[in-house]
Amino acid sequence: MTFLQTSPTPSPVQPTGNDPITQFLVPYLGESIAEVVGPGLAFLVAFLVVFIVGRAIGIPLLNRVLDSRGLDEHGKKPLRKVAFLVIVFVGIAVAFGFAGFGDFLTALATVAAAATLAIGFAMQDVIANFVAGVFIFTDKPFRIGDWIEWDGYSGVVEDISFRVTRVRTFDNELLTVPNSQLTDGVVKNPVAKDTLRLKFVFGIGYGDNIDKATDIIVEEAEKHPDILEDPAPSVRLNELADSYVGLQSRFWIRNPSRADFVKTRAEYVKNVKERFDAEDIEIPFPQRDLSGQVDMLGGGNGQFE
Repeated sequence: MTFLQTSPTPSPVQPTGNDPITQFLVPYLGESIAEVVGPGLAFLVAFLVVFIVGRAIGIPLLNRVLDSRGLDEHGKKPLRKVAFLVIVFVGIAVAFGFAGFGDFLTALATVAAAATLAIGFAMQDVIANFVAGVFIFTDKPFRIGDWIEWDGYSGVVEDISFRVTRVRTFDNELLTVPNSQLTDGVVKNPVAKDTLRLKFVFGIGYGDNIDKATDIIVEEAEKHPDILEDPAPSVRLNELADSYVGLQSRFWIRNPSRADFVKTRAEYVKNVKERFDAEDIEIPFPQRDLSGQVDMLGGGNGQFE
């Protein structure tokens, strides 16, 4: 008995480019050329359509949402960057599918997942700074243009991103600070509120009249146009030093900035000093009395006072 062995009938070869652009090009370029050129054009067209529509609709919609939330400009800028990256990512994903690169997109997603895990371990500091940047945007401990102080540094915030914050010092040096340093420690923001209280200690001699000096300090504060009347300036005796009596003046300024702080305090201190000079109130300088024993040559003793 003879058995005839038949080979399976091969299935017809399907064209690799099944996107509309490839099918459109087949009659004009031939199947082989169309399958090479078509998917690339399909990818490009799909990406451009998604990108243009996303920017035309998504970005304005995001701006309206951010405006309705009352978010500051320093918070809007990085969120726009994130939205732009999302639009690009969606455009690439849609373009891969439209061009018929589904298998390639699946493989790319697997590789990206493994790479993300490896990069996560290698970039822990970057991730920590990113998370700290998110907290800065949500908690708003400071804003662009604010004068801040931290860890012995101070300056005006020029830019805030999700990884670093750039601060311009008062010596015109640009500091690039990792965000985690500004969230792990204490950050002082003197201009976070509408008013700022300043303090300065005036030293007068022990023989001077404390009440008279106090009146002069308060009067000069009340005369200065940039010092607020409410809360009213005040003076407290806070120190009895070796060579002077310390009178601490406390006064408030409105809409504070570093320039206002330095300028107002300098003018105020100068005015008080001139009044003290006119009223014969002494601002003593530190004094020290020295005494001790000196061994003289030949075994004798000497003394100086």
